[in-house]
Amino acid sequence: MPEKIKAALKKAYQFLLNPNLVLCVGIAWLITNGWSYIGAALGPILGWDWLTAVSAAYLAMLWFPFTPEKILTALIAIWLLKKLYPDDQRTLQVLRDFKQKVKDKYSEDMARFRNRKKDNGKGPSEGGTP
Repeated sequence: MPEKIKAALKKAYQFLLNPNLVLCVGIAWLITNGWSYIGAALGPILGWDWLTAVSAAYLAMLWFPFTPEKILTALIAIWLLKKLYPDDQRTLQVLRDFKQKVKDKYSEDMARFRNRKKDNGKGPSEGGTP
């Protein structure tokens, strides 16, 4: 068991610290969130009240529950990775494998849900479980 964990951690480490992916995530973060943190810091220094207000309003929205900014950041990072580094097949394959696992798990859960729904309405005389 420790060897499995060690292998999984090593794979995650290599994937997450891939320089291409780190650069794409950094650019995506700047697009979605980073500009507001920079604006919140630079606005008061430069005396630009409008920049401070816009940045603070956006940051307040970011910290509201259920904002999709992390999803958007991940999608932008993946898109950038595909556009900037199309030859980085190792990182893209990890993403494809993860996507396939999610699809398989979803299909499995939906099949289980459908089967449960079918069996739920039947009594013992109708072939269901008592």
